[in-house]
Amino acid sequence: MISGVVGEEDVVSAWQGGARTLAVDPAAVITVSAREAAERLGVELRIGPLEQPAPAATNGPTAARRLLYRRHPGWVAPHAPRGLTPRRLDRVAVVGAGGVGANTAHLAATADIAAEVALIDLVPGLAESVALDLMHASGITRSPTKVIGGTGLEMVAGADVVVITAGRPRGAGMSRRDLTDVNGRVVRAIAEQVAAHAPDAVVVVVTNPLDEMTLAAQVATGFHRQRVLGMAGTLDSSRFRHQLAAAAGVTPADVIAFTLGSHGKEMVPITSTATISGRPLATVLDRVAIDRAVTETINGGAAVVALRRTGSATIAPAHAIIEVLDGIRGATAGPIPVSVLLDGEYGIEGVVVGVPCLLGRRGVIEVVELDLAPDELARLRAAADSVRDRSGV
Repeated sequence: MISGVVGEEDVVSAWQGGARTLAVDPAAVITVSAREAAERLGVELRIGPLEQPAPAATNGPTAARRLLYRRHPGWVAPHAPRGLTPRRLDRVAVVGAGGVGANTAHLAATADIAAEVALIDLVPGLAESVALDLMHASGITRSPTKVIGGTGLEMVAGADVVVITAGRPRGAGMSRRDLTDVNGRVVRAIAEQVAAHAPDAVVVVVTNPLDEMTLAAQVATGFHRQRVLGMAGTLDSSRFRHQLAAAAGVTPADVIAFTLGSHGKEMVPITSTATISGRPLATVLDRVAIDRAVTETINGGAAVVALRRTGSATIAPAHAIIEVLDGIRGATAGPIPVSVLLDGEYGIEGVVVGVPCLLGRRGVIEVVELDLAPDELARLRAAADSVRDRSGV
């Protein structure tokens, strides 16, 4: 039970530890920022002690078996728990009903992430057809989520989260700056409508070039930086974990690793803090294997494009978006790598770049500053400089 003065840091600390109820002494003073943090994170401030469950009765033989099991060399500590009390979102709007948008709507509906998913696309009938298809599937999935489709951006109204996937893919002979100009117009137009119809929403940008488009959306909406973030490091980190798991002969669940920086050739897979089955990466894989995993991660998106020839990845990006949504609604605990406008973190200011963040119902709660190796920090800052140059900031 907390006594004295209860501040925002007390609420955030409890939330990070997985608690969703915080016991407060009746005589304690609760600050305004603490109440706001509790509302934002979904932490209940309960006056008085919490009821403690009765200890489970365990007989001697059972306790002995459990102790011996934990001493077995094959025993591995359980993974960190997922969020304890996830919140079901009222409404998620997905702008763009192409491969990524359609798969995102499918996953969100199947997982019952929101009461309603609104799918929006300028092509007449496209979003409507996907929505109807998903509603037909509900007879099998038994999902209660309602999915609707349409062409009007006013459909973002009332959304807790707006996901922007709309935009033109990079074509032959098109430079990254060309793509920035073309998709910048698209994203700014959408962001202005989001600001008008869903002024309280969190915006998740997926359109490429991701970091530049996230900044464009943040400027166009006028939202605080915590409410506009980009999905990129989430996907790149997933690819990195896959490569490391394959090299070590384990499952991706055994790997903890992040990829930061820009989405593309300037991404920075972080090896200094990565672990496999709880062990530092360098104690499991040699330098050659690690470098190979890093290279294959950086080229992961291009590898999909080369095989498909007529498009890019759609399934993994959709799952990455769902991970971000799960972070926002409290279904996933711990830092998630997203692109966000930095304000001095990692020595970077005024530019969007991928970094690990704690997420909550209002978007980014906190940027997590990892203890990076000097060369990794230098590469992260170099990526930020490149994004700054392309964004013209």
